[in-house]
Amino acid sequence: MMNVGILGCGLIGHKRAHSIKNARVVACADIDSERAKLFAEKFTGVTAYNSAEELFENSSCEIIIIATPHNSLPELIKKGLEHKRHILVEKPAARFASELMDLQPLANKYNLKVRVGFNHRYHRAFQKAKEIVDSGALGDLMFIRARYGHGGRIGYNKEWRAIPALSGGGELIDQGSHLIDLSRMFLGNFTYCHGIASNFYWDMPVDDNAFMTLKTNNDQIAFLQVSCTEWKNTFSFELYGKDGKLDISGLGGSYGVEKLSYFKMLPQMGPPETTIWEYPMADDSWEVEFTEFLEDIELNRNPSPGLIDAIENLKIINKVYLDSGYDYNT
Repeated sequence: MMNVGILGCGLIGHKRAHSIKNARVVACADIDSERAKLFAEKFTGVTAYNSAEELFENSSCEIIIIATPHNSLPELIKKGLEHKRHILVEKPAARFASELMDLQPLANKYNLKVRVGFNHRYHRAFQKAKEIVDSGALGDLMFIRARYGHGGRIGYNKEWRAIPALSGGGELIDQGSHLIDLSRMFLGNFTYCHGIASNFYWDMPVDDNAFMTLKTNNDQIAFLQVSCTEWKNTFSFELYGKDGKLDISGLGGSYGVEKLSYFKMLPQMGPPETTIWEYPMADDSWEVEFTEFLEDIELNRNPSPGLIDAIENLKIINKVYLDSGYDYNT
């Protein structure tokens, strides 16, 4: 079993720790020493550190999970690679695509794996949808229409995600990065991007809504909206092929029961043949994703999504922000 160190002992760090199977957490670190101490007390045999450097110096850690604010992610990835560690980093892996450009060559130099934590790919509905698409049952894919939104919470505009220097943006870089990644999973790279990011409600210097139209070289379209003024949490992802449609709704919890509907177009057209799968059980996407990462390492295969996927994702996000007048580089 491989040993894991976790950087960042907040909510996501806890989720990652609880999702680890066939490996063991042996160390954690957080700039808040009390939080690191409390984290370590929840797991057997975990050493708490007050800095990333102390954690990297723990030679027993073969994998580092990085779950810290966006501004710190690229430098921590780099330090982890320089210490010869495999890295699982939370999405979006950086604030700007430019921050990641020199990291894949470094990973290649030491034959290390870097996986970017876009766990939505591993929800049961998306795993089933990918199986259906890969079988050819949907025919040629035409377009995607997707919405993802929540309503925030009291004090949301004062959290770190509302501080541009830390987050690199608002709703677009947060939930929007998931929709872009899921769209790329099915349609591939996008070569055209038009979007608008705006702030309608929250008193903060980052966006609370974003709207995007993305297009591939094959003229396939992804039409996406993300929002933190969605007063009833919503997730909807529709994938249209020439022979049918897949409709994924809900992600569990406040987003509603996760469900996949397959509408198969018949030769005579008319009402489609419909099959529905529901997944009311607990979300296991974090666990499945980590297991995939262990296989990446064992099989010496390139993680997907990895750094290249994160770069393509951030190129879209950065362009929409610039086109919308949000210049977070300044």
